Amino acid sequence: MLLSLPALHLQTSEHHPLFQLPHRRLGPWCSPTGSPAPLSCETGCGEGSWILVCRLLVPTQVSLLSMEEDIDTRKINNSFLRDHSYATEADIISTVEFNHTGELLATGDKGGRVVIFQREQESKNQVHRRGEYNVYSTFQSHEPEFDYLKSLEIEEKINKIRWLPQQNAAYFLLSTNDKTVKLWKVSERDKRPEGYNLKDEEGRLRDPATITTLRVPVLRPMDLMVEATPRRVFANAHTYHINSISVNSDYETYMSADDLRINLWNFEITNQSFNIVDIKPANMEELTEVITAAEFHPHHCNTFVYSSSKGTIRLCDMRASALCDRHTKFFEEPEDPSNRSFFSEIISSISDVKFSHSGRYIMTRDYLTVKVWDLNMENRPIETYQVHDYLRSKLCSLYENDCIFDKFECVWNGSDSVIMTGSYNNFFRMFDRNTKRDVTLEASRENSKPRAILKPRKVCVGGKRRKDEISVDSLDFSKKILHTAWHPSENIIAVAATNNLYIFQDKVN
Repeated sequence: MLLSLPALHLQTSEHHPLFQLPHRRLGPWCSPTGSPAPLSCETGCGEGSWILVCRLLVPTQVSLLSMEEDIDTRKINNSFLRDHSYATEADIISTVEFNHTGELLATGDKGGRVVIFQREQESKNQVHRRGEYNVYSTFQSHEPEFDYLKSLEIEEKINKIRWLPQQNAAYFLLSTNDKTVKLWKVSERDKRPEGYNLKDEEGRLRDPATITTLRVPVLRPMDLMVEATPRRVFANAHTYHINSISVNSDYETYMSADDLRINLWNFEITNQSFNIVDIKPANMEELTEVITAAEFHPHHCNTFVYSSSKGTIRLCDMRASALCDRHTKFFEEPEDPSNRSFFSEIISSISDVKFSHSGRYIMTRDYLTVKVWDLNMENRPIETYQVHDYLRSKLCSLYENDCIFDKFECVWNGSDSVIMTGSYNNFFRMFDRNTKRDVTLEASRENSKPRAILKPRKVCVGGKRRKDEISVDSLDFSKKILHTAWHPSENIIAVAATNNLYIFQDKVN
């Protein structure tokens, strides 16, 4: 009888992933190959080897001009960054992504805004400023919408941002909310044409009868403007909430994944997509799992992987069949019956999946662990890292306050030798795969002086607590690091904490 009580509670819980499909999103990205020196225990996960470069704020208010205004009047105002002691729900950062060179860093927030930061160029007088990032551009990517057919409000929150490789002077990125993916072009302009024949100097149309001479327009220098313009809008293809987008290595296609389906898009075609995975059962009462994340292989355009709420990973090959409902490889770790509990199904749900830059390994993040899988071994992971195993005894309270449903992301460094992921109390963890050492660091506003060295943090579980330790009962679960990013070729990391973006770099840089 005691065993049946949790099961009954699970069936009536609105927080379980399988019961939040139409309402709540269940919450992977391609990164270029980098070849920095592997991190050693002295330069990677050593004692206090990371320093704070800068702390950036997501804007609390951005005055953006309408996209319908004349292109000459569009100018980005970067004066909005102020140190606010509070943050609204719309200011919370929901995704972080470096571009392929690492010179730009994009963040998306729950207010539908995208803020792009540009790396400071190195100068002889200020060499130490090389790792700093300043505001480059900001624009409103998505607006709140309402689906009248389903009586469903569509949030403006940016779920994912993915950069495309730079082909010319402009930058391109994909951003998505729950339903719509947009392709944005970000470009610079420092010249404007003057001397129109049909317009006067103030831009008003001239009377054709007064035009007696022909003037050749000339380009005049002007203040630098950064313009963000939407080039493509990919909509009306997802019934459920989009949780992942991934750019293919052919750079002609990308995929978008929701809870039950994965669609393949061509960048030039916006009115149709090709469904490559569909796990929706004929009877929704038979639904047992949902898709939580998906990503393309970094080198093979025919291969992709997706994870599920059951803790499984499926590798699919689009050469085998048009509809990839039948996987090529199936990765699953057998569960230890002795560790089975009421929360086992929830904490085993995979929140993020990432291919290594080499394409040989897959990294997955569930609630308590990060696992590394070899593509040639499906029965168990080759590496398992405990992120915050001290929370295992607090799963009941974490279930009550909804924290157990938090979706943490994970990232590789450029050489695939170090793994980073987030935790609570604004802690984030690094695991060195070579030395098997790990470190816990904190992104704190109290220790946000530029060039400050991060001190490793330790969590005490019961017993006597040392001076430099923090008790597990003192952890602040409202402060959480869900989104992180690693520079593709250098030891520079970006960590999102509420509306603050912290950028750290290795001390030896």
